[in-house]
Amino acid sequence: MAWLAVTVLHVVFSGRFWFWVLPDLVPPPVFVVVPSALLAAAAAGLCPRPRRWATTAGAAAAVALVLGCGQAGLNPRALTAGGRVPAGALRVVSWNTEYWDQADDPAHFYRYLTAWHADVYLLQEYLHWVNDGPQPVDDLAGLRRAFPGYHLAISGELVTLSRYPIVATPRIATAWPDGPSWYSRFEARKVLRTDLSVGGRTLSVYNVHIPVQLGERRLLHPSFYRDVHTRVRHRTAEYDALRRDVAANHDPKLIAGDFNTTPSMGEVRWFRSHLSDAVRADHALYPASWPASGPTLWRLDWAFTSGLHVYRYGFRGSEGMSDHRAQYLRLSLG
Repeated sequence: MAWLAVTVLHVVFSGRFWFWVLPDLVPPPVFVVVPSALLAAAAAGLCPRPRRWATTAGAAAAVALVLGCGQAGLNPRALTAGGRVPAGALRVVSWNTEYWDQADDPAHFYRYLTAWHADVYLLQEYLHWVNDGPQPVDDLAGLRRAFPGYHLAISGELVTLSRYPIVATPRIATAWPDGPSWYSRFEARKVLRTDLSVGGRTLSVYNVHIPVQLGERRLLHPSFYRDVHTRVRHRTAEYDALRRDVAANHDPKLIAGDFNTTPSMGEVRWFRSHLSDAVRADHALYPASWPASGPTLWRLDWAFTSGLHVYRYGFRGSEGMSDHRAQYLRLSLG
């Protein structure tokens, strides 16, 4: 019964109540693993209570399992994903670089990127982290050398590279304070929209990096909860602005990047119900992107589409250069 209550509270509060970002941080599979274990225990008669109590507990576990399946990040379409990729389908890569090449060999960094032979790159964290704070980098020369002929757009920490002409870069206006400095752009501009001309049609590409939920680590200190509240307000402002722009945009579109949001978090509820999640073309039963090394338990990186056909989707390793795995897509305009 207790786990059913937790599951119901999660469905009700996630994405609606700021404090719930803390329970939100658990690995999504727990919403299947825990009720499955409870249901198995009740079915096996391992409960010391009377049979009526065991029956009630089993029923509660079954309801929690049904509710939890939608929160667990499972991909039932993995069994039927695949099919022919038509000639000319676009190759797209989205990757949180983890502070660009700050701790990496730049040659290795660029070999990794160019080896994808992608038509469009959506890259996050075009910055270095120095003395507990972000610092801008200027790697335009390196980008130009590695990607000759590509069109380039940069906003704060976001970089979009495209073989196709960038015809517009509409500003995604949020309620979060903005300013002229690079740091202000880094704080306020977490979505870079570029409109590409593809075969005479416009494809809107949104490069996304939603701010993380936690910064302050002193769990028992009041500043921890003030920091969480501020960060949730920032995340909400970015999500609201992105939803408004996507809803008003009737061109084919791809929204991809590091959302710092798992499948069990209610903040992606609107995107999952109004757009198509590219994970439908993934062969993985439990797709996950973070951390890139060790047990990869969370899917923090997403790709949503509208007006597009997605033929391939998946996460690939980052060769030790980032804590995020890269997203890879093959798609075409519908």
